[in-house]
Amino acid sequence: MPRELIAPTKSNLIRVKERLATAGEGYDLLEQKREILVMELMQKVEQVKILERDLDARVATAYPALKRMLITAGRERADRLSRDINYRFDLEEKRVFIAGMSLPGLEVHLPELELKYSPANSFAECDETVLEFFELLKILTELAAVRTIAWRLAREVRKTQRRVNALEKMVIPSAKETKTYIEAALEEKDRDAFFSSKLLKKKGTAGKPAPKRSGPDAVSGDKG
Repeated sequence: MPRELIAPTKSNLIRVKERLATAGEGYDLLEQKREILVMELMQKVEQVKILERDLDARVATAYPALKRMLITAGRERADRLSRDINYRFDLEEKRVFIAGMSLPGLEVHLPELELKYSPANSFAECDETVLEFFELLKILTELAAVRTIAWRLAREVRKTQRRVNALEKMVIPSAKETKTYIEAALEEKDRDAFFSSKLLKKKGTAGKPAPKRSGPDAVSGDKG
């Protein structure tokens, strides 16, 4: 991973260390968030699978009931009876809080099952069909609500994973490489400064005259 193109100074080293510490903390938090989101997503996926099995089972009974009703009552009479059947399903957005996030969900308000036509002009197959499809609609609306949350969670998991990958494979390695480079450059400067100071000190000592001797040795030398 290429390092950042900045001057190898102590102030830049402090900033890089701070950025590296922040990136490490952010990585840990995002990794925890990703794990929580994945667990929540798996729970929603299991709910979706259960509801899909319920839906398949209800479809397997609802459409044969419709077929029996059409054979018994005929298409024209079934069409007349269906015109009086009208249910209102209220849908509204519901905020769901998962892993500290507020996700948009779906809440479905189901109506009460009522007899919308005269029993004198209907058959038992008509009642059976209405009941079957009413239950089918209940499963469909619940499945839609759970799938909405699962889809939102999956999108958040992908977004969080991209951030984790960016920190792990780009930001943190680049900061570490920059930190290593600056530390090495500063150490090299310190060594150069140390040897330069020793060299200057040595040169200064060599250029000074030798100190005059004093005492008995100096006196005897003068006499000779």
